[in-house]
Amino acid sequence: MDIIKDLENKLKGLLESLRVEFQTIRSSRPSARMVEDIKVDYYGQMTPIKALGSISIVPPREIDISVWDRGVATAVAKAIEESSLKISASIDGSLIRVNLPALTEERKKELEKVVKKITEDTKIRIRGARDESNKVIKRTEEEGAFSEDIAFKKKEDVQKVIDRYNGEVEKMMDSKIKEILE
Repeated sequence: MDIIKDLENKLKGLLESLRVEFQTIRSSRPSARMVEDIKVDYYGQMTPIKALGSISIVPPREIDISVWDRGVATAVAKAIEESSLKISASIDGSLIRVNLPALTEERKKELEKVVKKITEDTKIRIRGARDESNKVIKRTEEEGAFSEDIAFKKKEDVQKVIDRYNGEVEKMMDSKIKEILE
């Protein structure tokens, strides 16, 4: 049982889920991730947009969705408009165009707050993973498998890993906020 390796694996998962969550937050640049997981009622099944057509980016601020079934275009446009993105979509046959308006200063500040909250939630989960690892170290020490010195060293190693991942989270947050504010 390698406590550090288990902790690293947990933290990698947390970092990846943070990265994915940040991709869904709107910035000045369009991203397919913004719309691909929006669910659409397709013949009674809630289906993500990515399963109904191809998504492409048209610089500087347009997302085009080319649906394979022309009959679902209206439902896709409606689902986009009802999403939390607060954007409108126009239909041209089987093509749905989503123009991202420039972000207002007020909206940028709102999105910055959202990014900071998501970051704080991730840091809380990281602290939980640290506490879990430290409990395992303490239990192992009490069982006699570790000496007090080894347990102390392992706790130091855990903290080093936590500090490194917290730094990564901060970098990701700063990068996303910079992207939103540009």
